Amino acid sequence: MNSESSQTGPQRVQKILSAHGIASRREAEKLILDGHVTVNGIQAHLGQSAEFGRDEICVNGAPILPRGELVYIMLNKPRGYVTTRSDERGRKTVMSLVEGICPGLFPVGRLDINSEGLLIFTNDGQFAQTVTHPSRGKKKTYEVRVRGDAESAVATLCGPLLIDSHIVTALAAELVYKTEDGGLLRITIGEGRNRQIRKMCVSCGLDVVMLKRISIGALKLGSLKTGNWRHLKDEEVQSLSG
Repeated sequence: MNSESSQTGPQRVQKILSAHGIASRREAEKLILDGHVTVNGIQAHLGQSAEFGRDEICVNGAPILPRGELVYIMLNKPRGYVTTRSDERGRKTVMSLVEGICPGLFPVGRLDINSEGLLIFTNDGQFAQTVTHPSRGKKKTYEVRVRGDAESAVATLCGPLLIDSHIVTALAAELVYKTEDGGLLRITIGEGRNRQIRKMCVSCGLDVVMLKRISIGALKLGSLKTGNWRHLKDEEVQSLSG
């Protein structure tokens, strides 16, 4: 898959950075706010427009180059890794698990350090925005091993819950199996708020022991081993882009 941005004319600088695989839209905005981006030698400001190919747009002094091959991969993230490009506290990052695949690769969305499972990477900023934007309604399903009354929690998870001043609900929740002290739940959500699944479980009186994301939209983790990655198939990319 080879592509350059098909859009011409002025665009927001953060959108250009994202479309050329420099960072996700949110990370691009932070790069601008932190003074790392210039347009024609002048420090850029958030909301500024420029035209790729006519204006010189630089990040930390390096000009943005035309896009090369677009890359889309999925990783089965292990526990103990943070979902950032670098970590000021010296913790292991997911980037070490996909090192050397291609320049400009970044994770799409997040899984917290104690969570595991399906995590997508790309150098295609527009694709990343499509996957993560709430209006696209990409459902995410998780398996959650809990301690507590897992069976009774199923109905509560599907009802309205107040989490961080927002009303949220699970699109689906089921008890996969019971254990002496809890059980395994499978929970599907449409939002992607910070640590949402964990907070929903806590609000139901459950203690989360293990949390694994097993699908995003039609993309399933399947039998991919922990710590391993693979390229997405064309039809998988297309399903996530819709």
